[in-house]
Amino acid sequence: MRIHSNDGISSKARESLVEEGFKVTTDHIPQDQLNDYLNEQGVEVLLVRSATKVRRDLIDACPKVRLIGRGGVGLDNIDVVYAKSKGITVVNTPASSSISVAELVMAHLFSLSRSLHKCNRRMPAEGRTQFKALKKEYEKGMELRGKTLGVVGFGRIGQWTARYALGCGMNVVYTDNHATAEAIEVPIGSVMVRVPVRMVSMEELLKTSDAISIHVPSQKDGRPVIGASELKHVKPGVVIVNTARGGSVDEEALLAAIKDGRVRGAALDVFVNEPEPNASLLVEPNLSLTPHIGAATAEAQGRIGDELADRIIAWRSAAAVS
Repeated sequence: MRIHSNDGISSKARESLVEEGFKVTTDHIPQDQLNDYLNEQGVEVLLVRSATKVRRDLIDACPKVRLIGRGGVGLDNIDVVYAKSKGITVVNTPASSSISVAELVMAHLFSLSRSLHKCNRRMPAEGRTQFKALKKEYEKGMELRGKTLGVVGFGRIGQWTARYALGCGMNVVYTDNHATAEAIEVPIGSVMVRVPVRMVSMEELLKTSDAISIHVPSQKDGRPVIGASELKHVKPGVVIVNTARGGSVDEEALLAAIKDGRVRGAALDVFVNEPEPNASLLVEPNLSLTPHIGAATAEAQGRIGDELADRIIAWRSAAAVS
């Protein structure tokens, strides 16, 4: 059975699959050439991350594909319902990248609270000539300890973000349509501490949070989770982090809220028009920006590969029995 991982896979996972008798290729094939490649190679398992899209036309053009695997949480780049209607199994790796994404959220929160993103842009060019001026400009930083983090979406990533925030001394509230956790386990050294968390309405979260982090999938109606109407109700001076999906925050409304001073700053790891973000976002000094690297750690990629390999091996075994 041939597997093609178009966006890469860890060497350990590849070795595991080869040991199980699979033939594995990992060369990245351009989107417009992918269907020809899959058919020529007789690929039955297609693995992707966020770069490759698996839409109806590709599914229809590649009848040999029996399983589509997404290395990551979201399945926005795969027409899941259509694939399943064709009898194709679709899997992802929801547990593997949670820690890495949560750590990126905290990195952005620290950066925004101390203007590190601004300092890093300006120090190389102005550090020798404007040192005292820069020091004075950025002297009014903010500590995270004692502040309230509002987590929108309390799944795996949202809960790991809450753990890190609690470890930093922040208070955590959350809103979620499904989760109802009253406390979460927070590892402190070798000790596990159970810490209460509070579920609130979206309205209360917006009004009381000093920082907001978004961890929900794309909405079915295509509306942003935080749009112009929500931004009117946020606590003045709030910072917002979006590592979820491009469009989870209305980008134009966010820029307007930053310019009028209601939002202190924001961090974006995901964008509406990836890989060509809105140019206005890239030049806004109050934005801390990263190029969709939430799960881009060696540890996360190792876990993703292991989880995909386990799921593929289990799927083949189940198919053999049936």
